[in-house]
Amino acid sequence: MLDKRIIPLAIGGLGIGTTEFTIMGLLPDMAKTLQITIPEAGHLISAYALGVVIGAPILIGYSVKFPPKRVLIVLMILFTLFNALSAVAPDYTSMLIIRFMSGLPHGAFFGVGTVVASRLAGKGKEALYISLMFTGLTVANLAMVPLVTYIGHAFHWRWYFAIVAGIGVLSLLSLKLWLPVMETKEDGHFLEELKFLKHKQSWLVLLITAIGFGGLFTWFSYITPLMTVIAGIKSSQMAYVMILAGGGMVVGNLAGGFLSDKLGPERTCCLLLFLMMSSLAGVYFLSAYQNIALVLTFICGALSMSVSSPINIMMMKAAPKSEMMAAAFMQAAFNIANAMGAFLGGIPLEYGLSFNYPALVGVGMTFIGLMISIRYMYLYRNINEGVEEILGDYVSCDQ
Repeated sequence: MLDKRIIPLAIGGLGIGTTEFTIMGLLPDMAKTLQITIPEAGHLISAYALGVVIGAPILIGYSVKFPPKRVLIVLMILFTLFNALSAVAPDYTSMLIIRFMSGLPHGAFFGVGTVVASRLAGKGKEALYISLMFTGLTVANLAMVPLVTYIGHAFHWRWYFAIVAGIGVLSLLSLKLWLPVMETKEDGHFLEELKFLKHKQSWLVLLITAIGFGGLFTWFSYITPLMTVIAGIKSSQMAYVMILAGGGMVVGNLAGGFLSDKLGPERTCCLLLFLMMSSLAGVYFLSAYQNIALVLTFICGALSMSVSSPINIMMMKAAPKSEMMAAAFMQAAFNIANAMGAFLGGIPLEYGLSFNYPALVGVGMTFIGLMISIRYMYLYRNINEGVEEILGDYVSCDQ
């Protein structure tokens, strides 16, 4: 039976996933209304991502002394407010500023939420509970993004932000009603929280995330031209392709949490990075075959979310005294992975190569991530088993 205490975190993830990914399908509509070019409208995506990277460590740093429940409620109030303001922004400049502000609570919410989810879990179920929190993000890709994109096209793109604000209100209510009060880290301090960055172990996890996970964004960033030009899918059918990818994300997210609890996060991370590398190689060589391309879409979608739980557990082990700040930096690393994947994947296209070549860049990125992950496991696996015992006792005490 689903633990209702995790539902508020999942609803928050649903709202965050909807606001982050729906905008990509509505850029032409927004550009027309705001009287800007589509590339200029693309800056709204960059502004949000910049808000995530900047907001995550700053908001976490100044909130460690407050109860996690109160912090999550304040973050969701900010998220709801700025998305509501996005629905009524009168011009491009104000929209750009508001989108930056909307991104500020994103990473902090998942940073605090990751630690809260692990505390809610019983011993040995931490990764599963983290994956349940991220289920909201995957369901957003499966259902909400296609639905809200359709509503934005059919009526007006401003409804997109209004719907997201509504999800924010629902998340606030569920946080108030169902999330239990947890103890505060009374001795927390901003600079103390950043001390985990002095350790090589933490940087290896961040590199695995930014480089290895970034490999899949070389595929996802250019999925539309890949499927329409290389695989021969009609443009009108791309919504179904995105639903297929979203379905893979839901399955992969839960599978990653299950595998991490069974095999351990280090082994799971290595396995998933190897599978990512193999699937991206498949995209490069086999995307011209439409049915195979569709199967690979589901597989890549699954792998894109499967690594979230094990890599977050690895970071929590690397920073047992700064879990929330470390989780916030992980959100920044995921967004850097997004930016790096899109940028590096686009380089072959600038030289006139076909749309399957970004996946080949992804193969290289995931290979580097795999090598770093193997090195990490060799250096720290035995140490992490001891840390895991400490974290397990900490979780038990909280309950």
